[in-house]
Amino acid sequence: MDIKRNGTRGAGKGPADYFTGSVTVEPVIEAGAPARVRAATVSFEPGARTAWHTHPLGQTLIVISGLGWAQTEGGAVEEIRPGDVVWFAPGEKHWHGASASSAMTHIAIQEALDGKAVDWLEQVSDAQYKK
Repeated sequence: MDIKRNGTRGAGKGPADYFTGSVTVEPVIEAGAPARVRAATVSFEPGARTAWHTHPLGQTLIVISGLGWAQTEGGAVEEIRPGDVVWFAPGEKHWHGASASSAMTHIAIQEALDGKAVDWLEQVSDAQYKK
């Protein structure tokens, strides 16, 4: 058994290469091999969002507070609210973050394939975000 006590998992600022705006990422699960699951609590201030990205084995988001937006490439921007569970299929290009006027926090769960859980792509432009 390995217990990670609240406040000891090393929350940090989301890197500017992968996020726009103020984002805090706190690891929840970083299981070693042979396990593949990874999870983090991600908090977005209003207007903050991820860059476009994909996951080799998909991703699940569980929204726990606030109001957010999510979009898959070519799809509409969708509102996401507390209690919503969002699934992105393996390889599905997408982004997610807070709405323009409200903060949002979600738990992001994904599995790593050969040690890699995410492929980061280009930033979401302001025009794409404001659709």
